[in-house]
Amino acid sequence: MTARTLMIQGTTSDAGKSTLVAGLCRVLARRGIAVAPFKPQNMALNSAVTVNGGEIGRAQAVQAQACYLAPHTDMNPVLLKPNSDTGAQVIIHGHAIANMEAGIYHDYKRVAMQAVLESHGRLCAQYRAVLVEGAGSPAEINLRDRDIANMGFAEAVDCPVILIADIDRGGVFAHLVGTLELLSASEQARVAGFVINRFRGDIALLQSGLDWLEARTGKPVLGVLPYLHGLHLEAEDAVSREQQSRPEGDCLRVQVPVLPHISNHTDFDALRLHPQVDIEFVGPGEQPGPADLVILPGSKSVRSDLRWLREQGWEAHIRRHLRYGGKLVGICGGYQMLGQQVHDPLGIEGTPGSSAGLGLLDIETRLEARKQLRNVTGTLRLNGAAVAGYEIHLGVSEGPGLQRPALQLDGRAEGALSEDGQILGSYLHGLFDQASATDALLGWAGFAGAQTPDYQALREAGIDRLADCLETHLDLAAVDRLLGL
Repeated sequence: MTARTLMIQGTTSDAGKSTLVAGLCRVLARRGIAVAPFKPQNMALNSAVTVNGGEIGRAQAVQAQACYLAPHTDMNPVLLKPNSDTGAQVIIHGHAIANMEAGIYHDYKRVAMQAVLESHGRLCAQYRAVLVEGAGSPAEINLRDRDIANMGFAEAVDCPVILIADIDRGGVFAHLVGTLELLSASEQARVAGFVINRFRGDIALLQSGLDWLEARTGKPVLGVLPYLHGLHLEAEDAVSREQQSRPEGDCLRVQVPVLPHISNHTDFDALRLHPQVDIEFVGPGEQPGPADLVILPGSKSVRSDLRWLREQGWEAHIRRHLRYGGKLVGICGGYQMLGQQVHDPLGIEGTPGSSAGLGLLDIETRLEARKQLRNVTGTLRLNGAAVAGYEIHLGVSEGPGLQRPALQLDGRAEGALSEDGQILGSYLHGLFDQASATDALLGWAGFAGAQTPDYQALREAGIDRLADCLETHLDLAAVDRLLGL
């Protein structure tokens, strides 16, 4: 059976596209319908390793989980990972092909569209329904030429579109009507209806606006979704700075600098949700205070972000933190920063050259052209606790510091632990995703008796809560009709 395709587009970034697709994936999967997620083009620094050894946007990995599927490169055939304000690493079918400036990539879109259509065709051959997420907004006039992310794709495969807008931002009716007005006649015709996201309050007070919108556009409002307080889904890209509730009683204080090119910050979601952890994401110009544990996150541009750390005063802060007995963890790019040198002879992440690291681990890192991508399992050397996650990195680290590995992954020693036991570095993303490993790491950082919740269960509960919400507040009969179910 050939799958039917339905696309979710948004009036803005963060309107709720990823969330709506994830929720619909779970709604259909719970009914036993073979469904798959798809995003033609994603621009994000949060990525995941797929079952076939490639790299896709993190949001599509979450949507695959909502479908009870392992993530596959066909679910996100084009991934752009920005490495400057004007350029990005271009990943096609899971593998990096080049760094391109925006103008060059614009010309390359004709080739990229072929990759998009190939992947979509393969999914259609395997599944009964394909739910597609757009990118940004279809009304970005400067990006419409050769578009592969929004209406360009919808027109190419002739699929219906649902347009979602976030009422919590304000101006929801202007967003919806304005977006529709900026589309061509054929694009307007394929918009099947609207969804309003993150509504709080009395729905009766919104009704007159909904009536006006339907009369003005001739298109139905398919649902008004409530603001789901405390809903956790892994973010597609930007670090959420939403204030977390402070833990009551004893807790471990954790700090993470928000690097300009921070990547895979979802590494810290398990800590954000931990009732005994007070985690602080420290942005530019913000002064870090005392902490028990400082974590240097992944980075898409290690030498540039290392320079930023120094300019922001983090090197002095880290050394003072260590003098007072604090613990320090570096993950992926953050791990590379802890060494003596970071070498980029090929100019993979910027101008060719070398940068002095923080000198806290006796290792050096050389960036190489071939990216290492793998899902891994293993144990912590601290106490043998199980870990599971993935590696995505260009760097190869060497040096005497590796003689004191931090982990054992798939039968090999990995990472480094300092002689004094205060500093731990690893390429493993997902270091805190297993409860027993997090208990051990929090204990190492000075918090004895941690009781870490099951993060995988929390992720599943968030997806199910979202699906329950859609079953109550969305016209699923209309969705079924659009999908031919």
